[in-house]
Amino acid sequence: MTTPEKEIPVHHLTSEEFQMSTLSAAGPENFHDVHRHNFFEIIWFRQVYENSCLELDFESYQLENNQICIIAPGQAFNMKLEGEEGYAMAISREIFNEACDIESVLTGGEIPFILNPGNEKTCSTIIALMEQEYKAASRTDLLKAYLKAFCIIIGEQIIPQEPLLNDRQRIQELVGLIDRHYIVHKETGFYADQLKISTHHLNDIVRHLRGTTVKKLISQRIILEAKRELSFGALTVKEIAFKLGFNDASYFSRFFKKHTGQNPDNFKNNEKR
Repeated sequence: MTTPEKEIPVHHLTSEEFQMSTLSAAGPENFHDVHRHNFFEIIWFRQVYENSCLELDFESYQLENNQICIIAPGQAFNMKLEGEEGYAMAISREIFNEACDIESVLTGGEIPFILNPGNEKTCSTIIALMEQEYKAASRTDLLKAYLKAFCIIIGEQIIPQEPLLNDRQRIQELVGLIDRHYIVHKETGFYADQLKISTHHLNDIVRHLRGTTVKKLISQRIILEAKRELSFGALTVKEIAFKLGFNDASYFSRFFKKHTGQNPDNFKNNEKR
């Protein structure tokens, strides 16, 4: 399955729900040029070069040895492989949801972070077992078990294992809801109803923990997607506006300028240059 030529290319999992490869075997064609995934990808960079880097949603990250990056479905990703060593795992949404229950990762991935030395040996053992099983019987249940163990270990570095306050849990749920519904639902009331609290209470929580409002979180998500399309796709501004749920392209242009300081056409031309 392919996406229309005008949109950012989307890489799909085909016959398998889980695929595993070394970075050296994956080949440049799997990473070069900006693309999205319709699946999760975990990349473990075991050994990189001084100038190794990746781009993820308009940010460039200089890579270091033993960094892990988790890419969520929909993120705009680009990396030029030059012989780095490591592993890449492509994982369906369903399997990843079973293996990882950290809402922030499920909705937005995780930028590169260094695996601490204490966890490196454990993760190496898990990866070795996973690779052995993948190349042999490739039993799904066993691969899921290894993946869950791997995610538990790396998850300790993403979110400290301490009880989360209800408000923090609500923020995570809110971010997930916005990611799923922002095109159709742009009003705070919808999200408050989903979380079964008042709009006033929800805004209080967001102000306290994020220093912003629900409305601004929704706007930030819309702007992020607009920037992705303007930078990497070939849709017109009007087509992007309709894709993001705006009935009026001129209103979308005003909305975009209000939040970025420039109109969509100027942003697109600057990015292309």
